This record gives sequence, structure tokens and C-alpha cells, in this order.
Amino acid sequence: MSSATHTSTRAAVEELLRRIGEGDPERIAELYAERGDWKLDWPQDEHGRARSATPWIRHRATRADAAAHFRELAEHHVPGQAATEIERILVDGNDAVVLGEIRQTARSTGRAYRARFALHLTIEGGLVTRHHVYEDSLAVTRAFATNETAETA
Repeated sequence: MSSATHTSTRAAVEELLRRIGEGDPERIAELYAERGDWKLDWPQDEHGRARSATPWIRHRATRADAAAHFRELAEHHVPGQAATEIERILVDGNDAVVLGEIRQTARSTGRAYRARFALHLTIEGGLVTRHHVYEDSLAVTRAFATNETAETA
């Protein structure tokens, strides 16, 4: 692995995180390739029950999908009641893993939650071509659970 690749991957990831922190979905999406591999690792049957409450949690494939993801995420959380703590960014060539914790408040229920996450990114030509998220899906599900879904969460 060249140090130039390591440096450019890290710089792209740091810029992505900065833009996510600013919250402008269109500016965030500019850092994604036109087509990419986007997955959120949730148990399929669990997400099936919670899909209407968490529509942003689904696989994506395009830059436009990336913008839609960040718009939907913002629509379903209380503005100003969010924080992300980045604990570590690990870089290996074009790949990076971001470890941390998000803190959000579900707009529909008013419940705050904390969820640990790992974000695996691949950067090619300065753009994100892989975005795989592994997070505490139970914490998110519980925060959005209504009386109907609470029994299954």
C-alpha cells in the first residue's frame, strides 16, 4: 500500500464525515460514485417489521440514492438532537473503517437512542464506491417502535 493511497483515502473519508456533520444531503452525495455498493446490515425480518418507521434503512446503488438516504434520515430524526462520536478511522489502501457511536432522537416517538456502528468505505478516484454500515439495529428499532411494533422488537 502506498502512502499516497492511504493519505487520499483518509482525506476522502474525513471530508465525507465533515459533510455528513454539516447535514446537506446534496453535498454529501457529491462524494459518492454514480454507482456503488451500499448496504445496511440489518436482519431482514426485523427490518421488514420496522420498514415504515425506518425507510432510510435499505440497500442503495446510486449517487441519487445516497442523497435520498441522508434526506430520509434527517426527516425521521429531531434536528439538533443528534451527535456522532468517531472513535477511530482505520485505513488500508482504498478501504477505510470508521468506528463510533451515533446519538439521535426519533421524530415519531421522541425517544432518544445511542447506537454503536462500524462503517466500511471503499474510496476509488476520490469517491465512495462502497458504503456498508453495521450498527446496533435493536437500539434503532426500539427508538422507533410504536405499540404495534414494540411487541416484536
